[in-house]
Amino acid sequence: MKNVRAEARRRRTLAPLAGFLLAWALLLTCLLPIAVAQGRVVPSVTQMRLEQADDGVYLTAAVQFELPSLVEEVLDKGIAIYFVAEAEVFQERWYWTDRKVAQVTRHMRLAYQPLTRRWRLNVSPVPITGTAGFGVSLNQNFDSLADAMDAVKRVGRLRLGDAAEVGDEPLHQVVFRFRLDTSQLPRPFQIGVVGQADWNIVAERSAKLALEKQR
Repeated sequence: MKNVRAEARRRRTLAPLAGFLLAWALLLTCLLPIAVAQGRVVPSVTQMRLEQADDGVYLTAAVQFELPSLVEEVLDKGIAIYFVAEAEVFQERWYWTDRKVAQVTRHMRLAYQPLTRRWRLNVSPVPITGTAGFGVSLNQNFDSLADAMDAVKRVGRLRLGDAAEVGDEPLHQVVFRFRLDTSQLPRPFQIGVVGQADWNIVAERSAKLALEKQR
């Protein structure tokens, strides 16, 4: 008789917990397809490499992200989009805050050329606005958007400065940032993209890197 009563009490205790777990399972079952449908790769910096060449110190980085369909639609309409890559090198100081010893920025403009049906990527150390930015930019043409985006995601040879400026420490604290720059979109688009997650492409990574000798 005691065993029967104990079993009944145990069941009454576990019943609310079982109901709670069942409710959570049903909720996750309903939300999972939505999350999968709306989910995309979280932008991230997958690679950083610091190299010393005869003419200076360079950083190479790789970024992983997916271009949302909304952004692709804007590109297909002939509207250019802009990306910015930034790198900073800091010298650690035990007696004070770290000192910034190097900084570099790269601006990228990606646009579709309807006449040639090709994609053009402009790369410049300054914002590509007006004749000033285009005058110092390097141009690359691609047959597909996928090829152009591969070039955007591979940020190669960012010159940080001379070896004497960067320093000869065994490890260097490097901060790399990458973002989709909506501030250079046409004004009507800037207003329209406010608060839209599709336009929020940002990746950042901070790491201590050893300076490799370029072969």
